[in-house]
Amino acid sequence: MTSQVSSATEQADSAVVGEQRTPESESSKDVRRLDRVIIRFAGDSGDGMQLTGDRFTSETASFGNDLSTLPNFPAEIRAPAGTLPGVSSFQLHFADHDILTPGDAPDVLVAMNPAALKANIGDVPRGAEVIVNTDEFTKRAMSKVGYDASPLEDGSLDGFHVHPVPLTTLTVEALKEFDLSRKEAERSKNMFALGLLSWMYHRPTEGTERFLKAKFARKPEIMKANLAAFHAGWNFGETTEDFAVSYEIAPATSAFPVGTYRNISGNLALSYGLIAASRQADLPLYLGSYPITPASDILHELSKHKNFGVRTFQAEDEIAGIGAALGAAFGGSLAVTTTSGPGVALKSETIGLAVSLELPLLVVDIQRGGPSTGLPTKTEQADLLQAMYGRNGEAPVPVVAPRTPADCFDATLEAARIAVTYRTPVLLLSDGYLANGSEPWRIPEVDELPDLRVQFASGPNHTLDDGTEVFWPYKRDPRTLARPWAIPGTPGLEHRIGGIEKQDGTGNISYDPANHDFMVRTRQAKIDGIEVPDIEVDDPAGEARTLVLGWGSTYGPITAAVRRLRAAGEHIAQAHLRHLNPFPRNLGEVLKRYDHVVIPEMNLGQLATLIRAKYLVDAASYTQVNGMPFKAEQLAEALKEAIDG
Repeated sequence: MTSQVSSATEQADSAVVGEQRTPESESSKDVRRLDRVIIRFAGDSGDGMQLTGDRFTSETASFGNDLSTLPNFPAEIRAPAGTLPGVSSFQLHFADHDILTPGDAPDVLVAMNPAALKANIGDVPRGAEVIVNTDEFTKRAMSKVGYDASPLEDGSLDGFHVHPVPLTTLTVEALKEFDLSRKEAERSKNMFALGLLSWMYHRPTEGTERFLKAKFARKPEIMKANLAAFHAGWNFGETTEDFAVSYEIAPATSAFPVGTYRNISGNLALSYGLIAASRQADLPLYLGSYPITPASDILHELSKHKNFGVRTFQAEDEIAGIGAALGAAFGGSLAVTTTSGPGVALKSETIGLAVSLELPLLVVDIQRGGPSTGLPTKTEQADLLQAMYGRNGEAPVPVVAPRTPADCFDATLEAARIAVTYRTPVLLLSDGYLANGSEPWRIPEVDELPDLRVQFASGPNHTLDDGTEVFWPYKRDPRTLARPWAIPGTPGLEHRIGGIEKQDGTGNISYDPANHDFMVRTRQAKIDGIEVPDIEVDDPAGEARTLVLGWGSTYGPITAAVRRLRAAGEHIAQAHLRHLNPFPRNLGEVLKRYDHVVIPEMNLGQLATLIRAKYLVDAASYTQVNGMPFKAEQLAEALKEAIDG
């Protein structure tokens, strides 16, 4: 089968890998071939940088490159225009080979105003391309961000290849034939920039043209204006003398196993994983949720899929959302609640109730910077200990963490498997980096998906001493220790539920000390006994004495850093955890094989704390809590120190 890649926003945008589509004619300028490039679009939050980046990503995906993205949103709903807090950016790394991160530093920065330049120029290496919208570099706009003199004239950008482009003026001029005000015309400058970059890197254009026609179908004048701006940007690149070279990055044909692909974000992959789990379990999907950044996209997406039997409920608060979901679980649905860190804290009592009721429930935590409201649009991994212990009493909960945006699909299926098999709430720990980032995803065949069907209780399951057959709601499966799942209203299966401790077997309320001790230990044994795959160690030569252990979204930066070190001749092993509770059974044995264990985390060492406590291993913690993912270079330096240490 021919490998295919489809668009992030339009499933119809698919193309055979290697097929190149460009407007009108071939370029007459020099073309240089690269193996990879990192582009960052940056501007005011009203400049459409996320849309621009998303469209460029979609065309890159349809062309067949491997890619990884990093959207970076302002925390404020609408910061004052032209200020540093209002800067929005979108970084895309694409290549002709397998890549793992959005890249450490952009090769190209598109800065739509002085604030975007000042906020991002520190990340740009010397010699990189910097495209600036000169129309926005007014004295007032520069003074807002602390520029006493124009950086375009004071020599501060001499180390970069600067392309001054009057994007606003060129856009307005290109749209003068349309019946638009100047302000309306200026809004299309992001499409002009997209057209310019599409020319510069030989991106296909048909997908963006279809997107604009569909998006503005009811506003034909706006649609035509955006198309005109897009084409004007392309033509500007072709005709201006300032851009003497364009670049080609070949499709990453060797990076993808045979199959049909599409570009997908973590939240979208997670949403699709929930739908797939529902179908594979033959259970209706119910989402009880309260909107919170960066988890809201899951609610938005699932609300579109009523045709798959999905029911979504936007509750008045976090507690109501999980309460409704737990009620749906009692009623026989695959129940889900989605949130971020502060919401997990509010849901903690009901998670404890789900532990006591022993009902399947998926609690999705898209982690963000904390504490409290913290950094709503920035990423962090600081909810691990909350997921492990953030409830009163002994209330063990399995914890599963995806490693990449596409892996959110598989991790969701795994979390659902555990929930329905062992009758337990499960915490699925994604984060903002995975949720908003994207990468190619091979669409699986249906027969590749796990069978998650469950057997509901249908009749009596216990015989009393006098021979009477009765239903015991807490009589357990001897292998999984799961209790039966009885649908309310089933004749003969009446039973009590609630948060007060239950008697083993009968489910009657019990205050007996010995029974409570037994039930607490049994619930813990059920979680400890969950079958999870052994952790796999990547140690090609078998000579490494240092192991880097990660979890969640650190996978990409860690793997990129490990590749750098191995390319330099270093021996280092890598392992990555998907299951954080329970840990894989072979983890202790793996850890003891190495002299040094390094655990990079976007927190202050939470996994390292768990590893040290459980395995008595002197694991070294390498941490970062700046709201951004690790850079491969910084990790490589830290790991080199560990190897040499």
